[in-house]
Amino acid sequence: MQALGPWGPDAPGQAPVAIAVSGGGDSLALAWLARRWRRNLLALVVDHGLRPESAAEARLTLDRLRAMDVPARLITLTDLHKGPAMAARARAARYARMVEACQQAGCVDLLLGHQADDQAETAWMRFNAGSGPDGLAAMGWITHTPDVRLVRPLLGVSRMALRNTLRGAGLAWVDDPSNLDQRAERVRVRFALHASGQSEQFWCMAMDAGQQRMVRDRAHAATLARTCAFFAQGWVGLGPDLPAPPLLSAIIRTVGGLRYPPAPAAVERLCKRAQPATLAGTRLVRWRGEWFVIRELAGVAAPVAARAGGVWDGRFVLQAPSALLRCGVYVGAAGYGLARKTRAGWPALFCAGLPALWWQGQLVAVPHLDWSLAAEWYGAFFEFRPPVSVTGGGVYGCKKAQDKDYMGPSD
Repeated sequence: MQALGPWGPDAPGQAPVAIAVSGGGDSLALAWLARRWRRNLLALVVDHGLRPESAAEARLTLDRLRAMDVPARLITLTDLHKGPAMAARARAARYARMVEACQQAGCVDLLLGHQADDQAETAWMRFNAGSGPDGLAAMGWITHTPDVRLVRPLLGVSRMALRNTLRGAGLAWVDDPSNLDQRAERVRVRFALHASGQSEQFWCMAMDAGQQRMVRDRAHAATLARTCAFFAQGWVGLGPDLPAPPLLSAIIRTVGGLRYPPAPAAVERLCKRAQPATLAGTRLVRWRGEWFVIRELAGVAAPVAARAGGVWDGRFVLQAPSALLRCGVYVGAAGYGLARKTRAGWPALFCAGLPALWWQGQLVAVPHLDWSLAAEWYGAFFEFRPPVSVTGGGVYGCKKAQDKDYMGPSD
């Protein structure tokens, strides 16, 4: 854990370190181990409500955490329904609620129970999908998000070792039957890896790719600092020449508010043609002799009711006094109706996708342009906080941790 710090004080009254606990063997072992590392913890147990027995399993997990002397909080999801992309939708809902719980408790770190076999499976899936070098690094030991630091301290410990740890402690866990359902890609990969005996090979590939990714990230960050300009409005100035495809891909991902980068081949074509174009919800444009990546208006999110701390378009967080957000106020794109003097010298194409406040169908404020219909609306502003930064600064292939703790993927 020391290698994955820094950590806040382990003292009463300080913000706890949060742990995502499903009740399965991996996350329960993580809670048991974390309790021997520090006292100031908060376990977050999510009941997805997708199986009849899920509520009882969640309560059982709370009891087991209580017996470990680990404080826990139950999060119940009520708006999930079975159907297409079920796993992805459940994961997104789960993380959103856990991040919200972390914010309420002041947690800046969230521990996740992904382990060595999960890492090998992810690397296999990325390899078969033709992922680029960054994708082959699989999951990071540390991932920075706009709200919390995600820490995966068990990526060097096998599934088998964690269950043996629980057995040695006399502890039971919940087995989710979906982990055996081969309709899911990851489950099929798990069985295939077990049959092929290649788990360790793919785990080592992920570790090596992770070390190389961090070297590239540092070099990319230095290049971007020298050559690009990042604007609070959410667009990026690239200078007179386009950057290399990996850098342009990372910029497009951030400006478009994407969690994953666009297809490498599409970015390669963009760089080769060096012409204005659209890709992945962004627009590559040339203005005053320089290239810019801006948000494409056609790709922005639909309007949403305005609330303090609310996120629009996956990228902008609204900060405003509650008195300002009266009934009928909503957040949406500014659109093309802005007067030239209102745009503060920027082209209409740039400003159309900016977040704006609307009330009863009328545009009342575009904070990034320092414009409002009346003085009362000046109390609101938007903070650009995309889900992924251009160079994430995550920790991959954590050499210090793996050398000390690695126990190998399961045989």
